[in-house]
Amino acid sequence: MLRYLVMTIRTPHFQAAIIEPHKVFLERLRHSGNLELAGPFTDKSGGAYLIRAENLEAAKAIAFADPVHTSHSSIVSVYEWNAK
Repeated sequence: MLRYLVMTIRTPHFQAAIIEPHKVFLERLRHSGNLELAGPFTDKSGGAYLIRAENLEAAKAIAFADPVHTSHSSIVSVYEWNAK
């Protein structure tokens, strides 16, 4: 499995009510073994999380199911990350 960095940047349409469903989404990823770490940026502009997936398409499928993406509250970008 490869590592992918998921960046979430809030849009002007950010909905505070989406934070809890986003946390539930991340917790499910953690329990499935796909999530390594996650957290918000201190400037409240968004956050990032590190996931494991078979390939970029699978990583995008995971990230784009995130409620912050599906609600259009954040722009979600996925990068294959060769972290050591």
